[in-house]
Amino acid sequence: MEIVVHPRIHERHENISERDVIEAMNNIIASALRGNGDWCSIGFDLQARPIEMVYKVVGDVAIVYHAFTPPTKKFQKEVGFTPKRG
Repeated sequence: MEIVVHPRIHERHENISERDVIEAMNNIIASALRGNGDWCSIGFDLQARPIEMVYKVVGDVAIVYHAFTPPTKKFQKEVGFTPKRG
């Protein structure tokens, strides 16, 4: 699947690059489908940072329009992700 990263992500979050988002999309560990058809996922980038992402799938293309690190507790709950402590 092709991954397209909206440029607004890096504009709003200078610490998240297009490559970071692509790596996180390729390393998803938790996902949930929202009622509107958008996907919410958490994946890890090359720096081992968890990144929350929201994206639409259109045909064979995933269009990522939101990314944030670290994932909020609300987002973690939405995708069913519980980080291990210890």
